Parts: sequence; structure tokens; C-alpha cells
Amino acid sequence: MDTLRLVTSIALGLVMCAAGASKIRMGKAWIAQGRELGAPPAVLPIVPWIEIVIGALLIAQLATAAVAIVALVVLQLFTLLLIVNLGRGHRPPCACFGAWSAKPLGWGHVARNVVFMVLAVLAYIGAIA
Repeated sequence: MDTLRLVTSIALGLVMCAAGASKIRMGKAWIAQGRELGAPPAVLPIVPWIEIVIGALLIAQLATAAVAIVALVVLQLFTLLLIVNLGRGHRPPCACFGAWSAKPLGWGHVARNVVFMVLAVLAYIGAIA
């Protein structure tokens, strides 16, 4: 199970770090896109840093089980926000990966997040086994 933990947690960690770094690189444009998605304004400035910390901890294999659970919860919240927007027919730019994801929201974004959530679950299982 060490291989499962290692591969899944590093893969998810890289994704989380890339997402956070791309948001930071966007600067104020990320904040505007996050607002358009309906994210709480108070958390927008810290979201990228949370993603980077989660990603770094997963890559470093520190407290993998706990961090995988935190990543899963964060991904569930992001996914819920996507689903709410899609359910309302609101399709702003995704902003999930900063400038790399300027396409309007779609169900493919939800499917992608489900894959990331599976990685979080597998990292957790690998860590506790």
C-alpha cells in the first residue's frame, strides 16, 4: 500500500500545488473569477495558499491520511460550488486552475474533480493500510 499512497498522494499534491500557484499568478483576476463563481469573498485570498499547503504536505508525505481527508473535503466544497452554478445555468469561467482553465463551467469540470476526489480517497486508504 506504500506505492498506492505514494503515487496517489504525490499526483494529487502536484494538482493542488498547480491549482494554487496558477491562482496566485492570476492575482486579482482570480479573486474576480472566484466571486463570479459565488465563492465566499473572505476565503478567496487564502484558497490558493490552502491548496499549496495541502499539495506540499501530500508531496512530502507528511500526515498523509489527515491531509488526504482535508483535500477530499476541499475538493467536495469546490465541486459543490461547481454543481450549484451548473444547476442554476450559470457558466462563468472555471478559475479552478487560474489562467489554464478559462473555459466556461461544464460537467467535465465536475468529472475532473471526481477523479481528484478518488485520488484523495486512494491516498487515504494507502496511508492507513
